[in-house]
Amino acid sequence: MLNRRSFGLSLAAMAFSGLAARAGGAPPSTSGYGGLVADPAGLLDLPRGFAYRIISSAGDAMDDGLRVPDRADGMGAFQIDARRTALVRNHELSAKALGDGPSPKASPGVALAFDRNDGGQALPGGTTTLVYDQVSGKVERQHLSLAGTIRNCAGGTTPWGTWLSCEEDMTRAGNGVGQDHGWVFEVPAARRGLVEPVPLKAMGRFNHEATAVDPATGIVYLTEDREDGLFYRFLPTVRGELRKGGRLQALGLVTAPEGSDSRNRKAADFATGGAHAVRWIDLDDVESPADNLRQRGHRKGATLFARGEGVHFGRGGNGQGELFFCCTSGGAAKLGQIMRYRPSRFEGQPAEAGEPGQVALFVESSDAATFNYGDNLTVAPNGHLIVCEDQYTPIVDNHLRGVTPDGALYDFARLRWQTELAGACFSPDGTILFVNVYSPAQTLAITGPWGAFNVQA
Repeated sequence: MLNRRSFGLSLAAMAFSGLAARAGGAPPSTSGYGGLVADPAGLLDLPRGFAYRIISSAGDAMDDGLRVPDRADGMGAFQIDARRTALVRNHELSAKALGDGPSPKASPGVALAFDRNDGGQALPGGTTTLVYDQVSGKVERQHLSLAGTIRNCAGGTTPWGTWLSCEEDMTRAGNGVGQDHGWVFEVPAARRGLVEPVPLKAMGRFNHEATAVDPATGIVYLTEDREDGLFYRFLPTVRGELRKGGRLQALGLVTAPEGSDSRNRKAADFATGGAHAVRWIDLDDVESPADNLRQRGHRKGATLFARGEGVHFGRGGNGQGELFFCCTSGGAAKLGQIMRYRPSRFEGQPAEAGEPGQVALFVESSDAATFNYGDNLTVAPNGHLIVCEDQYTPIVDNHLRGVTPDGALYDFARLRWQTELAGACFSPDGTILFVNVYSPAQTLAITGPWGAFNVQA
């Protein structure tokens, strides 16, 4: 059984050959864990043998006297000890959603907040941290851990035990708030109480979605949730100390110095399975008061991606890393793509120009019934991707979709509520899948026979 840290082992053997074998065709499918069984409670259908437990809900009283906020989005899991896992959970709350925040609408809120509205109230976005006892199946404690931000959408874990919480919001100071927004914040998972809310401005001001850190290099990769977004990397000045700054770059193709387009809207510029050598383009004025970082990057030669969302990094048995990221509305059918990036052996060093990293289109959906608007993603114990859907239809039918190492799709879960699933992440020992129901916010712990996957189509 594989855990999150050994994700790359199952994928390393396939290299890009498995992708090339199905270039130009629709993604294959497999029966996965078998058909989904209707949930008597009407919340989440799962394969036979799997079960969920609701461990936290919007409005629950927390240990700091506040309440669990609504709109639970991205989330990361951290090992505390042999039986306990800490979850750091984003809450994607707009500046005006005070009634859904951690404190009553009329309250000034918490003292240690990044920003406040014109009435002096702490902005409701941020993170909560909960500690889950895997043996008892109960939450040991939960509290507000980051306050005063806006629309904390996704983010990512770091090898040094912190959660990077990303604002998907570009509100400027003076528009009902006191600070500019669009930043990344770092939240130590083991910390009790509120973290000092320091924006990591060197990581850029843009419509942030998610991050992933290469544990070997400390390089941070970042996605941007815009139809004409870019894919970024951050080279920290000091590994593991992101507050000390660094260099922000955007991905472009060696063969397209004028800029390229991965979205496949007008032409199949990115064929499934085709690997493209990349170059990394230095960006300036990364605090971007005009919210034009992506346009300036594209003019310098960066590649366009359609609504970059969740991203996950793994490491193969040969020591090389690889990562996957969703492009929610990418592809000719605008139903979503999953990209794969394999860094250079010399990633972030001058020698990478002679042996550049490679990016490839891993999955592109042509059928809404099998994959529709992939958003957050993580990895299952058997090395498969687990992708949360976030559909934009009048009536949504969101699933957790599984993706095998050769790109075959299957249904793992179906949400019966009219909202999205988000923040999927596994406990460090790989036995529990945690996932959020966005609103009304619920955090679920899913257990089951992870080793019982059916490889037959």
